[in-house]
Amino acid sequence: MGPEVLEIDADGQGEQVVERVAAVDVAKASGMVCTRAPHASVAGRRVTKVWEVRSTTNAIIALADQLVREGIERVVVESTSDYWRPFVYLFEARGLSVWLVNARDVKQVPGRPKTDKLDAVWLAKLNERGMLRRSFVPPAEIRRLRDYTRLRVDLVEDRSRQVQRLEKLLEDALIKLSTVATDIMGVSGRAMIDALIAGERDPQVLAELARGRMRVKRAALVEALTGRFDDHHAELASMLLDEIDTR
Repeated sequence: MGPEVLEIDADGQGEQVVERVAAVDVAKASGMVCTRAPHASVAGRRVTKVWEVRSTTNAIIALADQLVREGIERVVVESTSDYWRPFVYLFEARGLSVWLVNARDVKQVPGRPKTDKLDAVWLAKLNERGMLRRSFVPPAEIRRLRDYTRLRVDLVEDRSRQVQRLEKLLEDALIKLSTVATDIMGVSGRAMIDALIAGERDPQVLAELARGRMRVKRAALVEALTGRFDDHHAELASMLLDEIDTR
């Protein structure tokens, strides 16, 4: 979709701080772009153009090139979900001055319109008047480190959920291992679960698999390991352990 000249207005009697600005109101599949710049032939007038751009890499690169050609001095992108990332990263790579702004800060400014098109114009006007606060976007090295950290947190949380499912499965089989073993995935607990999966059902034999300080709890373990663990539970427990072991 090509640019639409939405309005030609007065220059605000010198109120604008930045002469040539752009703003992008981002969504999942696209972004509504607005540019504001001085009129080419009429002094004291500003031209507002609005158009939609798909949020694909090639489309955003083409947009960045266009903004550079038009001499845009600063681009504002609203931080909606994670949809802002391709716009900010590709604009920065093209050498544009990019401000990521918090949606909450924008909403606190009175007069914000409701439609995406007018919202983009509103962002551009706030941009040119210096009424927005820039959010911190870490450099690429820090972003990569954050990606690793977030992924590790997610994987640890996923593993914890699988362990909880395994404990619930044991409870369903009337196996009360977690009432005796603080960590059912410790050396002793894991040995007992592996033995249950392998077909061992004798609580005396299972309790003898205890190691270290757990060996003094063998009597309690015999009670806890007396249940109705069957082949169905064994199959499900094996599947859960496979998931846990990959985390």
